[in-house]
Amino acid sequence: MAIFMDRHELAGTSAADIAEAHRRDLDIQDRYGVKFLTYWYDPRRGNAFCLVDAPDMETAQCVHREAHGFIAGEVIEVALSAVEAFLGRINDPEPGSGQILGEVDGGHRAILFTDIVGSTAMTSRLGDRMATELVRAHDSVVRRCLGQSDGREVKHTGDGIMATFASTARAVNCAMLIQKEFQRFNDGNPEPIHVRIGLDCGEPIEDSNDLFGSTVQLAARLCAAASKDQIVVSENIFREFGASDIFVHATQRKLKGFSKPVLVFQCDWTNAGVD
Repeated sequence: MAIFMDRHELAGTSAADIAEAHRRDLDIQDRYGVKFLTYWYDPRRGNAFCLVDAPDMETAQCVHREAHGFIAGEVIEVALSAVEAFLGRINDPEPGSGQILGEVDGGHRAILFTDIVGSTAMTSRLGDRMATELVRAHDSVVRRCLGQSDGREVKHTGDGIMATFASTARAVNCAMLIQKEFQRFNDGNPEPIHVRIGLDCGEPIEDSNDLFGSTVQLAARLCAAASKDQIVVSENIFREFGASDIFVHATQRKLKGFSKPVLVFQCDWTNAGVD
């Protein structure tokens, strides 16, 4: 048996329809020797994702075909640990009062990267031990902000952290909170820590306990393109966040790995009301 995640394009289908389809999968799954673990539905984009324990992807598709006819457009094998780190759960949650199962989560994610500015020079100047302590201080600040913003750490990059969010708004607010926390940390500190942050949103894919795809690549490139104490975001983030007054200096940037210039925005976190 293996774990598979499939993706359905179901624009125009309601959350109630998806919940009923999932129930029908559960009703007949034993006939095929599979187990549907959970699913996610993003009504705004009409995307549904199913997580299933099955002998092969064809068998999982057979259950969908017989149960309701919603055949997945894409099926990939995944690792449970990576799914849990990315999406937060691997089993159906208990719906709250008045909540339809399936409205809990979607496949859309915001990706955030932090990077300590001048980390190589910092190590050369301070030595490995002191530089390591400053990296730990960075990690503590970022992880505390992630905890306050419902963000999930995907991995440590050596001098930064990659994180994922179910909500674009929470990702942007977390980025601003991180910069404000470092501003407080640096006040009067003889060894300040300056970070840059990049964000994009989309539907990344997972493999071997990591996330991949153009969303991850763009977020990383935006982080690398940012200057000290800056937050740089993609056009996707700008459009989804909605509060355009906090985004300034829209520019076309040529980023490594992208054939065409990318429209990027700087987030004016110094004037944003985030505590």
